[in-house]
Parts: sequence; C-alpha cells; structure tokens
Amino acid sequence: MESFCIDGLQIALKKQGADEYTKVSYPLRYGLFSEIVSPDFIFQLNLNGEIKFITGRGKAWPDPSEYLKRTIDNNWIYYSTGGYSGVYDSFGEYYLPCPSYPSNSIQLDDPFQTHPVQSAINAWHETYSRLSFLARGKGLPKTLVDFLGDAVKKSPEFLEERSFALMDILGDRVTVLPPDTRHVDYDVIPVFIADGCLYKCDFCMIKSQKKFACRSKDEILHQINELRHFYNKDICNYNAIFLAQHDALNAGGDLIEYAARYAYDTFGLRRSALKGAYLFLFGSAHSLLTADDTLFDQLEALPYLTYINIGLESADAETLHLLKKAITPQTVHDAFKKMLDINKRYRKIEVTSNFVFGNHLPKGHLPSVFRLMEKQLKHFYAKGAVYFSPFMNGTPLEKRGTKREFYKIKMRSRLPTYLYLIQRL
Repeated sequence: MESFCIDGLQIALKKQGADEYTKVSYPLRYGLFSEIVSPDFIFQLNLNGEIKFITGRGKAWPDPSEYLKRTIDNNWIYYSTGGYSGVYDSFGEYYLPCPSYPSNSIQLDDPFQTHPVQSAINAWHETYSRLSFLARGKGLPKTLVDFLGDAVKKSPEFLEERSFALMDILGDRVTVLPPDTRHVDYDVIPVFIADGCLYKCDFCMIKSQKKFACRSKDEILHQINELRHFYNKDICNYNAIFLAQHDALNAGGDLIEYAARYAYDTFGLRRSALKGAYLFLFGSAHSLLTADDTLFDQLEALPYLTYINIGLESADAETLHLLKKAITPQTVHDAFKKMLDINKRYRKIEVTSNFVFGNHLPKGHLPSVFRLMEKQLKHFYAKGAVYFSPFMNGTPLEKRGTKREFYKIKMRSRLPTYLYLIQRL
C-alpha cells in the first residue's frame, strides 16, 4: 500500500481488505481497493478507479457503521443497520440493503430522500472534480498519477454509460439476484446461459416475457471473454458467478458445467484476492424435479460452492391459483422433498427455496408451508434456507405487521428462514 497527502485529501492505493466473506456487524471491505479520505467522507474505489463505497465521517452522518455502495450496474445501495433490531434474524446479515430503485423492502423510510445520503453522493461528484484538477499537477509520483488518471476517466456519465455496456454484453438486464448471493455481498459476475422462464406467474414483478431458451456455447464463450475485459483490473476482487437468468438449472448439467468451468478459468478465480469460489443460479420446481443425479454430480465436481434457489411460492392450491403459478401442491411437495435430499447428499451444493409472503394471501398459504416442513423434517436442519418474499407497495402499518408475522414463522420453521428482498445487480 502507498499513501499520499495532497490538497487536504489522504489517498491510499491498493489497500488490502479481508480475503474471505464473513458475517460481521461493522463495515468490512474485501480484496484490494483505493481510498480517499476527506474531512467529511471516506471514498473507496475499485481497482478500475470507479467509486464503490462512501461513508460519512461527520456528526451529520446517520451512523458511523452505515454506508453507501455503488454496484457494477451503477445502482446505489444504502447499507442500514436497522438499529440492529432483528436485522440479522430477518435477513441473515447484520445489514439491511436499501436500494435506490423500487423493491419489496419493508424499510419504512427511504434513506435516499434524506439530506445526509444526498450530500454524500454530491460530495463524491465534488471530489471527482477535485481529482480532475489534481491529475493535471506536475511532479507527482507515477503511481499516484496513474491512479488519478484512472479515476478522472470514471465520471458519473461514464459510469452510467458503462451500465448500458454491461447490458449489451449480457444481452439483457439482470432484474434480480438470487437471495443466496448475500453470502458474497451481492458481488457476482453474471453470465447468461438461458433467457426467459418456464412460468409466467401473474404476481412476479421481475418476470421475463421471453420464452425459455438456452444460449449457445459460442454465445456463452463470447460473453465470458467480453466480461473479462469489462471487469478489467478489478476482476481479481471477484470469486462468485451468477449463472443467469431466471431458471439456469433448466439449461441442464452440460451447459452449466461448460459455462462454470470456462468462467472459472477465464476470470482467474483461482487467483482471486478472495478465498473460495461460489456459483449461484435459480431453478424452478420443474427443473429441479427433472434433474437427475448426473447433473448434481457435475455440480459437486466443480471448483465452487453452489447455491440453487428454487421458486416454490406456496403449497396451497388456492394461493397458487391466485398467483397464476402453473404447478400443483403435489409438485411443490415433491420439489421440497428433493431439495432436502440433495442438501443431505451433496457437500458442496445447497438448494434453497422461496415462498411469497403478504397480508392478502389466502388463509391456507402459511399453514401449507408449515405442513410441508413439518412433514419432511423431524427437527431443525441448518442447511437449505427458506426465503419469504414480501409483496411490495405495502403501507407503513402493513410493513410493521409483515415483520411481526415473519418472526412468528421463523420461530416455528425447521429450516433457516429469512426475508427475501428483491435486489438487482
């Protein structure tokens, strides 16, 4: 690490953060990054010179443990402690991510409407302008000149255009990440191996209108090579792949294995600044039930810990009809049973499930989920999280009630149980 003091700014290059994801109740940075400290803010940039984190230092900042994060798709997320009141129990993490875009968050207040958060983003724009001026100075060390040169190229307009460049590479937007990507703080490299989904559920706010279709191996190869150039120097700070989009499991073992292995080698995950490697994908009840042991044997042999998230939604016929989910309670029962079986038989694979959650669902919905768990499990089992996804647009009163009702579910559940907040890349 090199440090400089220039024009009232403390600049540190290539700081070393933690090398392994962990659950902690304080801000922790991972991998390699650069840092600019002003009297009021700490700005942290990735190895491409792009702003990634902002933390306030002054008394006006809500909490010294809270911070802003800019994602690779140029979305801002505010990481709130929620007062540490039940956040870990509800989400499995010590922080509540509050996105700047519409989601199904149960957070009552929008931090992006507050003066401190708006001031932090504006402060980065002002600091960026200062860096542009400093980059024209003479007699600076070469490493500092190179850093400033990288940073001043990453204007707000450049970063916005870069999000469209990512969409061009992928051929679509990533509309939702699997809930299990919380284990790597949602820092995943997306690789599309299939488009569309098998079901056109009426309730789904992120559904694709495309008919399910796999990408060809040539398309996947080209996409991965383009992504390698897109992530550039910062690729060493990634150790997780999201095989997109909504039902990659239905693409089959051969295509999944091809994409996962080629991505592992091309992105250099073996040489990542972070320990381990993770693979995330969505699946459906149908794709899980039709997958044989050959597929799971292939996944187990990959150099990843693999998380597969299955959208089941409900085990109640009336609820499934209301959601226009074209499966039966028996299908949900069979898929849930297979999920438990896979989790017991495979060491490096974890299958998790999603169910909907809301005040306006039929009365049989939650009892059907409890019966599903209680019939299959005699006691608590630590592997195979169950996520409940709240319907969005609830009133403040409904949101408070949602949290209370969720705690009742969690107390009764025989699997790790969390709320699932819809989060994009």
